[in-house]
Amino acid sequence: MKKKTKVLFVCHGNICRSPMAEFVLKQKVSTLGMAQDFEIASAATSTEETGNPVYPPVKSLLDAHGISCKGKTARQITADDYRHYDHIIAMDSNNLRNLKRLIGEDTDGKITLLMDYTDTPRDVADPWYTRDFRQTWEDVQRGCDGFLDSIAR
Repeated sequence: MKKKTKVLFVCHGNICRSPMAEFVLKQKVSTLGMAQDFEIASAATSTEETGNPVYPPVKSLLDAHGISCKGKTARQITADDYRHYDHIIAMDSNNLRNLKRLIGEDTDGKITLLMDYTDTPRDVADPWYTRDFRQTWEDVQRGCDGFLDSIAR
């Protein structure tokens, strides 16, 4: 039996960017007929939003594209997550710093930035502050496509 590729997306609160990436990637692998080959989730580096649902504008954007995030609530990443997941994909450089504080050194080389999978490496701006959910959506789409391309190689 083929080993599942386990992916964890991480952002500050786990209510905007990381759940958007989680459900976008789930939809992409499902469309490709590969859902059974992946385990995809998301988490936060903070506890600020723990237990809260996906932020309403993000939920609306997902809904508009036929993607459900029903039942998702924010949670904080744990050291066990580092051991469990093959890929831990952060949304920005602040997340990278916070991950280091929470789980220590990335001795297995599992942690990357989402936009590093594109031809324009940079942070994914937080729409909580920018209010530009469309730009975040486009970045997440490009990053997820680039990630899938990288693991197909």
